[in-house]
Amino acid sequence: MDTKELVARMSLEEKASLLSGADFWHTKAVERLGIRPVMVSDGPHGLRKQDDKADHLGVNESIKAVCFPAACASTASFDRSLVRQIGEAIGEECRHEQVAINLGPAINIKRSPLCGRNFEYMSEDPYLAGEMAADMIRGIQSKNIGTSVKHFAANDQEHRRMSSDSVVDERTLREIYLPAFEAAAKKGKAWTFMCSYNSLNGTYVNENKWLLTDVLRGEWGFDGYVMSDWGAVSDRVKGVKAGMDLEMPGSGGVNDAEIVKAVREGRLDEKDVDLCVERILIVNQRYLDHADPETTPWDREADHELAGKLAADCMVLLKNEGNILPLKDGEKIAIIGEFAKKPRFQGGGSSHINCFRVTGLLDAVADKAGITYAQGYTAGSEETDEALQAEAVAAARAADKVIVVAGLPDSFESEGYDRSHMRMPANQNALIEAVTAANPHTVILLYNGSPVEMPWADRVQGIIEGYLAGQNVGAANRAVLWGEVNPSGRLPETFPMRLEDTPCWLSYGGEGNTAVYSEGIFVGYRYYGKKRMPVRFPFGYGLSYTSFEYGNLMLSSGSIRDTDTLKVSVDVTNTGSVAGKEVVQLYVSDRESEEVFRPVRELKGFEKISLAPGETKTVSFVLDKRSFAYWSTAVHGWHVETGVFDVQICRNAEEVILSAPVTVESTEILPLTVTEKTIMMDIEKYPAKAAVVRQAVKTAMGTIGADAEKSGAAGEAITEDMGEAMMKYMPLRSLISFSGGQVTHETLAELIDKMNRVK
Repeated sequence: MDTKELVARMSLEEKASLLSGADFWHTKAVERLGIRPVMVSDGPHGLRKQDDKADHLGVNESIKAVCFPAACASTASFDRSLVRQIGEAIGEECRHEQVAINLGPAINIKRSPLCGRNFEYMSEDPYLAGEMAADMIRGIQSKNIGTSVKHFAANDQEHRRMSSDSVVDERTLREIYLPAFEAAAKKGKAWTFMCSYNSLNGTYVNENKWLLTDVLRGEWGFDGYVMSDWGAVSDRVKGVKAGMDLEMPGSGGVNDAEIVKAVREGRLDEKDVDLCVERILIVNQRYLDHADPETTPWDREADHELAGKLAADCMVLLKNEGNILPLKDGEKIAIIGEFAKKPRFQGGGSSHINCFRVTGLLDAVADKAGITYAQGYTAGSEETDEALQAEAVAAARAADKVIVVAGLPDSFESEGYDRSHMRMPANQNALIEAVTAANPHTVILLYNGSPVEMPWADRVQGIIEGYLAGQNVGAANRAVLWGEVNPSGRLPETFPMRLEDTPCWLSYGGEGNTAVYSEGIFVGYRYYGKKRMPVRFPFGYGLSYTSFEYGNLMLSSGSIRDTDTLKVSVDVTNTGSVAGKEVVQLYVSDRESEEVFRPVRELKGFEKISLAPGETKTVSFVLDKRSFAYWSTAVHGWHVETGVFDVQICRNAEEVILSAPVTVESTEILPLTVTEKTIMMDIEKYPAKAAVVRQAVKTAMGTIGADAEKSGAAGEAITEDMGEAMMKYMPLRSLISFSGGQVTHETLAELIDKMNRVK
């Protein structure tokens, strides 16, 4: 039966009922019309399916499943194929467990290291987040399982998340906080979106027609349905008007009745209700048409192995002084830290997976000789246990090399609240200081979902950022530490020296319920680069056990129009002695922007390649208008300013390897509406407009020059160059003052009218 015909056969009450969940995890059925319910379950780095008892934050137990690397780790791979593999595995698990929609990926921007949910967000960079999200979506949906991209939009803090108003200017919203969602809609073709709790510029997102309908559907072509975050609905009737289709969880019929009442009273058009119902039915049927008739088992063991294999490619080698890594068999290795035995590999809250197995580092190296272990600290405490620390120091002193497994405990970062600082637990920092004093040949292996301060960074020889790498983290750690896998991860976020250095330090969290994004577009590396501020480790940073050289950077043209595409290629050679993977990063830098402030450079392309020793590969990119554009509030669209741009191949956001210029010509002239307040500098950019007012300007300049001629002192006070400079900044209304009466209010109005009639 056609969907519209099906909806036409429903009563208003039946239609309203379909716009809310039957319980925490299921949509509703209409048995008389054969409409079946479907189940949604939490993701995004595994399946958290709850059956008998339902809750949102993970208090009740869910089925045994597999935890893959969280987004903080998987994005560090800079590998689209890797996140697609994770998506395919999750999609297969959902299919076996009759779950129609996996709630993820989560792609909000890492605006501050303090956000408690950063572990399941992807990056501080919208391009990287969007590209990785699109492939994860493709992976999940290749199994005919839907995704729900969250949390749309500007949900970048947990503090007051259900009541805060994210105040974001138009350009910042378009350049930083919306592009990843745009990629999820356009490239990923996500089945559903999940709207966030917060308000955006004064309007709750679940009631924001501009966001949910005008932008998401009208501009981006999204054809799925929007569901609420759990409990995010404020005014259900406004939500239906805005395009928020499915309320989760259900309100026990309370809001369904409000919808019916609003239609009966003429406050809500029933056509809006019909449209919401149609979207829900169409998407759910995509799943039902391919659903397994009953639950079937899946190969959890295979997924466990896959989780470990993929996690190894997510590890980021941050420091390797004296080539302390990789470790060698036969060396006496002291492994220190409770996380080595009981690893922290995922975050807390709604994404928490009930793992069927966990492999820590000690489990993974049980077959290796020469390993000693000391607990060193208690993960749930900040207090130093002198006995544990003394034991760790003794173990370190007796070893050739030391691996300290440290990081953030569950209580430090979780859904529901933000961190209050960027420090690691005091007992772990104290342990590292004591251990390095006993044995400087120390490597720190970090488990954390967001940047931490590293007061000990200069005193250790090695640092590996392991992030939250999933339930088989131990196998991944072993592979990288002993060189079975060459580390190839790169930081998807900047690690600042200290919290006070972060772009939003002064305003993060907001005042009361108002969170002003006062740093604008200068988030992450865009800020640090513009300020030339030293950081601990820059965005895109990561080392390898081999070395790579770049050459032969080629552009398809030295000059293009903004309607053209530019092809870029570069050769990469593995000049070391072992095989490895390299992340080729392409940034674009606007040499001189007169129209708006721009970052030093922005990521516009990346590719991960594998190279054998001595092997060379050519990596190619295609850049288009968006690669050079900024969001113009004058035209409310993407605009390229004519000028020279540098196409840069970089090791990270701070280190340029190769650079080549390209001149980009804009095919669009930004509109200028002239008023009495418009200054001459702005008018001069429009020759036709400038010609209209030129004689009046000459008259005014002559008046100023006449005063200069009468007095030598005056001539020194106002030189010709100074006069011209002054005129550049003078608003048109000043012509009345300086033209000696030749320009009146009436004649100025006529001039302005003429200027506004020419381009």
